[in-house]
Amino acid sequence: MPKFAANLSMLYQEHAFLDRFEAAAQDGFKAVEYLFPYAFAKQDIAARLKAHGLQQVLFNAPPGNWDAGERGLACLPGREDEFRVGMAQALDYAATLHCPRVHVMAGLLPTGATHESLYPTYIANLRWAAQAAAQQGIDVLIEPINTRDIPGFYLNRQDVAHAVLADVGAPNLKVQMDLYHCQIVEGDLAMKLRKYLATGKVGHLQIAGVPQRHEPDLGEINHSYLFALLDEIGYSGWIGCEYRPANAQPGGTSAGLGWLKAYL
Repeated sequence: MPKFAANLSMLYQEHAFLDRFEAAAQDGFKAVEYLFPYAFAKQDIAARLKAHGLQQVLFNAPPGNWDAGERGLACLPGREDEFRVGMAQALDYAATLHCPRVHVMAGLLPTGATHESLYPTYIANLRWAAQAAAQQGIDVLIEPINTRDIPGFYLNRQDVAHAVLADVGAPNLKVQMDLYHCQIVEGDLAMKLRKYLATGKVGHLQIAGVPQRHEPDLGEINHSYLFALLDEIGYSGWIGCEYRPANAQPGGTSAGLGWLKAYL
């Protein structure tokens, strides 16, 4: 039976961030993920995890200047030192939070640059990050993201992501397969799950309804079919619920969890 992690960056928006842990636990979640923990002391987050019996399963390495529109540093020449400092900070948090995986965002394609011109930087940064993370037994994840949500994002397709893994050659570098992004860019989700889960190189799944990015029982994807397929395949990892509740009012996250009841 699939295991679901609440994405606290998107869910329970009526609560302050540190109070979202309790809200998730009250709704039956056993694990959480979110974008970034760095605005909060790692000890404070660890205390919330322990108090509510939650497992931390994923967060992102620092993405550069998020408020200014940056969406990762890994592909950007000249930002290597900043990338390494950020990755060290992520691994420090991961150690305290007992988090087994960190997502490294690729970044945006700069004006005038090509994917090919940035590729050596991307590979070198990922190789360094994977080596650093391996010392702590942590997986580094890369995620193909659609360019409707993030125009200009460097990494968009599953096949390209798996080619990157092959070129880096690190056993702890894996793909974060977000079915929302995959459906928008490529579709054919069931066949892609069969193909890529068989490689052992998918380290985490995420879901949301398409196209509005609401609950997984809303929109064009038949998630119940895909969840049954994951059971058939034998996927035992976590599935991150990275969606925006259709009901944006206080209590909307909890009210929209009818789809989850069969899996608790």
